[in-house]
Amino acid sequence: MTIGVVANLRAAEPADADAIRDIVRAAYAKWVPVIGREPLPMRADYDKAVREHRFDLAVEDGGILGMVETILAEDHLWIENVCVVPRAQGRGIGRLLLEQAERKAIEAGRREIRLLTNGAFEANVSLYKRHGYAIDREEPFMNGVTVYMSKRLAG
Repeated sequence: MTIGVVANLRAAEPADADAIRDIVRAAYAKWVPVIGREPLPMRADYDKAVREHRFDLAVEDGGILGMVETILAEDHLWIENVCVVPRAQGRGIGRLLLEQAERKAIEAGRREIRLLTNGAFEANVSLYKRHGYAIDREEPFMNGVTVYMSKRLAG
């Protein structure tokens, strides 16, 4: 097993939609038994999303290991989805993708990043907290809780 990040980043193209769908399904599969259904990112239309949103891909040896999907809002950058394939988790690729989102926010003149996650995804909530995100609010959703988080950026 390789330790540490060796992946490169590149912007997604429409031809990447199937590969993105596959990595999202692989990354989120572990949460199906936790919440009793497929998480919403597993059901998204990635052909459409790749045309409408920015995707930055972590790529190694020609394969996609992870991705961050972002949407530029008027006063912040929204992270719609960030995930890493199970075989590459624990190598810092998620951190690399979150840092990429921060760079994109700053380049666009935004000083805040926002996202949401399912409260049952405790490992994800902890990960975001370790990377400087704070919980803004929690709301009931589909027999669970949606956790809204944000991070203020320096600059």
